[in-house]
Amino acid sequence: MESTGTNTAPEPGATATATATVTVTGADAPDLVTVPTRQGLEAVDIIRRASRAGGVGPVLHDGSGDTLGFLVPPGTADAWDMPGSACTQTNGRGMRFGDAVPPATGATGWLLPPEAVEPVTDPAVLREALGEAARLIEAADNCR
Repeated sequence: MESTGTNTAPEPGATATATATVTVTGADAPDLVTVPTRQGLEAVDIIRRASRAGGVGPVLHDGSGDTLGFLVPPGTADAWDMPGSACTQTNGRGMRFGDAVPPATGATGWLLPPEAVEPVTDPAVLREALGEAARLIEAADNCR
């Protein structure tokens, strides 16, 4: 990763703001697993409740609210085959972390920003959580 800034600790009582911007390119660039929002939100909750090793990494939401995107280690896309999701190589296209300005309303932005969570989500943990989330959603929908 290439760092293009520095992080500074806020003074006591001050609001924390990120002053670092990190641009990820090449072999260090994470892959992105996209899933429907409902399943993704359930998976985030499952991973956080279980406190599984590795925890959850940064998660993006799209402007329309249809999908969530989990950052996973580079190379995950090569073997990803989970139905109902997609995994793509980012090659660092447009991946800038730590921007202090939040995205405009309706734009793609962070549900869980990089500075608040693990560097990436472990693909095995994500796969397990997505499967559990799908089963929970199916059970809830069948109770109606």
